[in-house]
Amino acid sequence: MTVGFVGLGVMGQPMALNLARAGTPLIVWNRSPERCVPLAAAGARVATTVAEVFAAARVVVLMLADDAAVDAVLAPELLAGHVIVSMGTTSPGTSRQLAATIAAAGGAYVEAPVSGSRGPAEAGELVLLLAGDPAIVDEVRPLLAPLGRASFVCGAIPAALTMKLAVNLFLIASVTGLVEAFHFAAGNGADRATLAAVIEAGPLASKVSAGKSRKLLADDLSVQAGIADVLKNTELIAAAARVAGVASPVLDVCRALFAETLALGHGGADMIGVIRALEQRGRSER
Repeated sequence: MTVGFVGLGVMGQPMALNLARAGTPLIVWNRSPERCVPLAAAGARVATTVAEVFAAARVVVLMLADDAAVDAVLAPELLAGHVIVSMGTTSPGTSRQLAATIAAAGGAYVEAPVSGSRGPAEAGELVLLLAGDPAIVDEVRPLLAPLGRASFVCGAIPAALTMKLAVNLFLIASVTGLVEAFHFAAGNGADRATLAAVIEAGPLASKVSAGKSRKLLADDLSVQAGIADVLKNTELIAAAARVAGVASPVLDVCRALFAETLALGHGGADMIGVIRALEQRGRSER
């Protein structure tokens, strides 16, 4: 069965490549055609329009940046008889509305956001979170298997996106705390390489702490999960928290720091670029 894939950005391109390399017949489209070149080399068919993707594939995967990008590709006349699998991160409310729109047009919808950044996407080690009609979820789950090392069925829409936001809250708070620890160590004359070794030898060690520590030691701000994208996630989490009447004080502090980092011109940097906001605050307090 041919699968459509729309959106070949930082995450989407390696995800689509993993599907193609696993032998999935694939037809792809991206707003910037040059992002399709590696997919063509891997055997995927490259469409010139979104409509061409829908004409060739019943199941269409979306890995798009935001609500506006989703709206731009999901013309109502394309939806009937199709299964739309949205793997990007939107608000739970938006996802609920999208599910209703797709159902009214005669299609089906599965939420399938992922936990992980570019590295796990390239390695096929993402964690997939699924929600929707159980029969449709059971249909698409094996199709998505080449993308991740685990998948979890979370329930009805928008349960997968709610779970994704909870996971992202933990990730954002953890990485921000790690960055602040490195900033604190440097400001107090402690050796940062030793700090990284101590963290990795103790109970706080993780793949995230190891990877981000290496980047911090090298001052490597090349993007895995970008500042602008992380800020968008903090805003989604904060909005969902307000709707539910849930306190989010740690998230709110992180949100302010990422907004400051973006304002300083580091929107395209990896999320460890939040250290630039901490450095700026430090200079302001002297």
